[in-house]
Amino acid sequence: MARVTLQTIADRLGVSRATVSYAFSRPDQLSEGLRQRIMEVADELGYAGPNPTARSLRLGRAGALGLIFTETLAYAFADPYSIGFLQGLATAAEDAGVGLLILPLPHGDRRSDTVRDAVVDSFCVMSLSDGHPALAEVFARKLPVVVVDEPYVPGHPFLGIDEPAAAATAARHVLRLGHRRVGVAMVGLHEDGYTGWASQERQESAVYEAMRRRRSGYQQACEEAGVDWSGVPFYEVARNSRETGRKAGHALLGRDPRPTAILTNTDVLALGILDAAADLGLEVPRELSVVGFSDSAAEEAGLTTIRQAKQEMGEAAGRLLLSGAAAEPERLTFPYELIVRASTAPPPQA
Repeated sequence: MARVTLQTIADRLGVSRATVSYAFSRPDQLSEGLRQRIMEVADELGYAGPNPTARSLRLGRAGALGLIFTETLAYAFADPYSIGFLQGLATAAEDAGVGLLILPLPHGDRRSDTVRDAVVDSFCVMSLSDGHPALAEVFARKLPVVVVDEPYVPGHPFLGIDEPAAAATAARHVLRLGHRRVGVAMVGLHEDGYTGWASQERQESAVYEAMRRRRSGYQQACEEAGVDWSGVPFYEVARNSRETGRKAGHALLGRDPRPTAILTNTDVLALGILDAAADLGLEVPRELSVVGFSDSAAEEAGLTTIRQAKQEMGEAAGRLLLSGAAAEPERLTFPYELIVRASTAPPPQA
């Protein structure tokens, strides 16, 4: 059978091709009777409508925002921080009547064809590692771009928090309570799948800028309090999950002497640390203090954490992209807040 096109329907009805096109794209331009006749003939001939890709090329817009996200789709809809950000971004898209296309690039996936082939009007880049090839592809598309969390790219709007200051605030909280045996558990430093003790060199060479800066905040606060950073046990995990947090907790709490306070760079890891403490029969906070980050899965567990405006950040990113992003300030810094709950207290007496 010959392929059915708009012209096929126009010839059958004796109208122009533009008239048939209006029935699908601008129905308000036709009488209800004429539009109904066109749709009946289209249905009879098996024509479902104009090709959406071709239509977007003609119009010069796709009607969708693209989110480049360095995790799997399953993770995006399970991680509390990601969910909050996605809710904000989706709200901005929905308010503007456009779609949201998520382009997952899990850790270690260095492809750029996903970006090259995406039919979108703009890109929100969220948490890409330094020098990721997808970044070059994004900028080659010459579309509006907003970067969230990392990496900072001069000349393009950047949304995030003051990472070193926020991390230092978390560390100072336990240090001011009197803790000096501090441990750290972090995810998001490298893409090589490594889990284990992280040397100073490995910490400083992390390929994720935000995590480098967050770690530097912990170090700054410890050194201000007279704690030798080289003696702070630092455990790195490859994935952000409660189970990897539990593994980190067992490693840190298995040291002699064990830490009396553990800092983590996500709430999910912190919950895993609490699980490890429970496994070992340690009372929180009497015997161990734990601090998370993001306030995305913390309230029910009574977890002390740093609160981020994740949903507001998502909405702001979406509205920047929808406005073209060009005239906005280069850096938009969002507030953070230390939320003190029941997982922190002064250290146990010797």
